[in-house]
Amino acid sequence: KHYQMERLTVSRSPIYEKSLSKPRGEVSLSAFAFLLSEIVQYHQNRGNFNDIEKKLSESGYDIGIKIIELIGNREKTTRRETRIVNMLQYITNTIWRHLFNKTANSLERSTENEDEYMIHENSPITNYFAGGKPINLSAFIAGIIAGVLDSARFTATVTAFLVNLADGNEGTVFLIKFSPEVIARDRKLG
Repeated sequence: KHYQMERLTVSRSPIYEKSLSKPRGEVSLSAFAFLLSEIVQYHQNRGNFNDIEKKLSESGYDIGIKIIELIGNREKTTRRETRIVNMLQYITNTIWRHLFNKTANSLERSTENEDEYMIHENSPITNYFAGGKPINLSAFIAGIIAGVLDSARFTATVTAFLVNLADGNEGTVFLIKFSPEVIARDRKLG
């Protein structure tokens, strides 16, 4: 039998010469699962098991800092958000759509504390891979949110909490607590 070999074309141009404005396709779920698994294993092998959520958040933070620039370039946006609610809507709509191919389920402000907001996500992609593990893999997404906010000069701490939904599944609430300087700046603009 004769097998016909396909000729593979290899790009000779360096990666830094490729256009950022061209969106790459979607990343497969298995590729994301593999990447998340490797990040968890990397941190498990190098530290205390109790610090994994913190390390996941730090890994997500680095991605968040870079993703806001990339999406701004692809969307060709020159306008910078200056208000808290507008920035959070940008995250829950534009950034969420680029990362997860959907928008977040809801965004709400805390009725008790004016510096706290919550993003509700009924089915974050990270929860698919938890498999009964005692760690909250949504800390990775919380880190992405924190990185985006810090990059846009909205200093905040972001924490992911698992919640039980009415249908019996686990969802996640991302609690965002802004620094007093950001709240004061928002009041001044309003």
